[in-house]
Amino acid sequence: MSLAGPLSAKDPAIHPAVSSDPAPDAAYPAGMNAFVLPSGDGAMNAVMYTAAGAGLHPTLLLLHGFPGNEQNLDLAQAARRAGWNVLTLHYRGSWGSPGTFSFGNASDDAFAALQFLQQASTIAKYRIDTSAIVVAGHSMGGFMAADIAAAEPRVAGLFLIDPWDPAQTVAALSTAQGEAAWKAEVESDLPPLHGATYDRLTAEIKGNGDKFDLGRRLAGYGRRPLTILGAEKGLGADARKVAADAQGANPNARLMVWPTDHSFSDKRIALADALVRFLSGVAPTIR
Repeated sequence: MSLAGPLSAKDPAIHPAVSSDPAPDAAYPAGMNAFVLPSGDGAMNAVMYTAAGAGLHPTLLLLHGFPGNEQNLDLAQAARRAGWNVLTLHYRGSWGSPGTFSFGNASDDAFAALQFLQQASTIAKYRIDTSAIVVAGHSMGGFMAADIAAAEPRVAGLFLIDPWDPAQTVAALSTAQGEAAWKAEVESDLPPLHGATYDRLTAEIKGNGDKFDLGRRLAGYGRRPLTILGAEKGLGADARKVAADAQGANPNARLMVWPTDHSFSDKRIALADALVRFLSGVAPTIR
């Protein structure tokens, strides 16, 4: 695995999709569609950013974290400028989406979104190239991305942004300090979530260690393209551990840990560049 630092916003090597708008396509313009995507006993409020240009387009499923204050829509815009469709969503019970939020439901929701991208009607409407579907996720969304990518061999690539590993959280709960930190984090994030409580969420990850283990999910993902981008002031230490777990099954997996916070607050240009370059490696597009 390689360890690399971010580009600066002034670096001439920054991908043009990150730094400039493409020429408009009058026949096939870029667009945006908002809709409700059914899932289980509820639904997800979703948005599809559609890329400009004729023909089929590679497509990115972009999953936000817990609870989703940082939605990474700047990354969605950069990916679209690079020729990718991008599907974003709010899990059931989050930010007004009907239903109850739980980690298990969020996993099911992410998988339902992935299945949606492979339905014939969706492929026709959004001109999706199903051979080039990538999943990316931030924080909790990183775990969800790995979870569904491991279960779906047709996912062409996986990009994790300071991903959360529930197994390492469970291990930290064995100390009073770790338990207090987790409780404070969860309780501060509950307001936009319907039906979730600290006790229920904690019981989920403690009671199903086989599922809620990012290292195991990455081992199950195999040798497909994988980048893990950690934040030194966030979950960088966790990222290093799960990257080591992934390497056993995927020696070509790439790890980068940058000196920034969990939201990449001062590395947004570099983050967008890293994502777009990863996507271009999976499915080159003409811009």
